[in-house]
Amino acid sequence: MRIKILVMVAATAVLAGCGVLPGPLGGGGEEKQAVSQQRTASEEQAEKEPATAPAEDAPATATAPAADPQTAPAEELRAIASRKVAHGGSNLRVDITGLRRQGKIATLTWTIANLDERNESWYVGSRLSSATLDFTVSGVKLIDPVNGKRYLVARNGTGEDAECVCSPSNETIKGGSSLELYAVYGAPPADVTKVNIEFPDLGVFTDVPIS
Repeated sequence: MRIKILVMVAATAVLAGCGVLPGPLGGGGEEKQAVSQQRTASEEQAEKEPATAPAEDAPATATAPAADPQTAPAEELRAIASRKVAHGGSNLRVDITGLRRQGKIATLTWTIANLDERNESWYVGSRLSSATLDFTVSGVKLIDPVNGKRYLVARNGTGEDAECVCSPSNETIKGGSSLELYAVYGAPPADVTKVNIEFPDLGVFTDVPIS
């Protein structure tokens, strides 16, 4: 009898080790079932409620409401270099607001303000360009006085139709207003911390720091 009992116990242990006997029931099955029931209830509730189509004019992502441009104060850009100049019958002020190095490029930003409060205007046109019919600011140059190099505005290709990576200039600056402009260049060497900036018709800024 003992031998039969031992054989039965051993056989039971082997079957359990091979996964034939069912293991103990845990909470996983009940939790999954509860989730399944909850999803079914949600689906039934969704079927009862009418679907709402999104508004056609709604933005793709939620953003904070934009401030009213008529009432919001204009952001003042701090100038790292500034000069006044008279040109074309208008009194202007050129403010360089940044010359920032980023990897292999450098970005120059500046504003031109028409200081005449009366309704006189100054047309930018091709005055800051490198060609007569080029209505961009491609004529603005960076000058490295240490290495004796001049940097032209970058272009988006090498062909004749390549456009400058800079602001268009087919704009008129009315009296009492200003215009923000930019141009991108190949960055001077890392040891060059200051450059001169040459503006056609508006003069040269010296020792402008690169940040």
